[in-house]
Amino acid sequence: MKAALLPDRGVVKVAGIDARTFLNGLLTTDVAKVTPEQARFGALLTPQGKIVVDCIVAEAPAADGGGFFLDCPRALAPNLVEKLNFYKLRAKVICEDLSEVLGVMAIWDGSGSTEYGLIYPDPRLPALGQRVMLPPHLAKEAAADLGAEPMEAAAYEAHRIAQGVPRGGLDFIYGDAFPHETDMDQLAGVDFDKGCYVGQEVVSRMEHRGTARNRVVPVAVEGFAPEAGIPVMAGDRQVGTTGSHAGQSALAMLRLDRVADARAAGTPLMAGGVAIEPRKPHWATFAWPGEKV
Repeated sequence: MKAALLPDRGVVKVAGIDARTFLNGLLTTDVAKVTPEQARFGALLTPQGKIVVDCIVAEAPAADGGGFFLDCPRALAPNLVEKLNFYKLRAKVICEDLSEVLGVMAIWDGSGSTEYGLIYPDPRLPALGQRVMLPPHLAKEAAADLGAEPMEAAAYEAHRIAQGVPRGGLDFIYGDAFPHETDMDQLAGVDFDKGCYVGQEVVSRMEHRGTARNRVVPVAVEGFAPEAGIPVMAGDRQVGTTGSHAGQSALAMLRLDRVADARAAGTPLMAGGVAIEPRKPHWATFAWPGEKV
């Protein structure tokens, strides 16, 4: 088992008698299904259906004071609190950024339990393991309690990339990507059976019409992977943009219809002078270029 403190993650707390209903009316996930044992992955969207911030929603046990804790990008935690307060109106909730006192640790290649923080399975993909919200200075103690080998955050990043799971800010741009484009529909980030939330109409339309052409997918790289943000080209036509990378594994946001055209024409995909080959994620159910429907 391995464990790594993730310095890029922050924590926002939402508490109060209306907290569950309040969050459920805003996020893409069904907060009614969140329990202390089961976290949920979701996002706050713009009215146009684009991702403002994605987060994992965890609930503290009543014995520990209850409340919902949003595991989110630390850089976006203040903005998330501001947005939640904007939507609060008369709801009896308190929203606060706890990123100065709470951090997030990832645990993978095994599982366990610890009393050092709030522990929950990563709801996106079983292979991503578990996460623990805790004061960062207790990370080593928690890892020892779990019997996990302490690792640097880069080790977890390599594991995430190997699993083909996108990370906002590297694999897609906040405010400029739809949930389907970032595979949230594939990674349990959108509940299509729940009630209304901000941006729902756009997301539902993309789901039912199958209009998501862009997807973040793994790519195999010949040599060193290019930095994030490099155009992916098929000849003189751009088909996407590179994302995060670790070694020869990388992710990229690609227009799959253009990838299909390139494959049919025998045109290789290049990024920064490096050849790349897209791979369908092992967990994906969306249509893939060359597959028979």
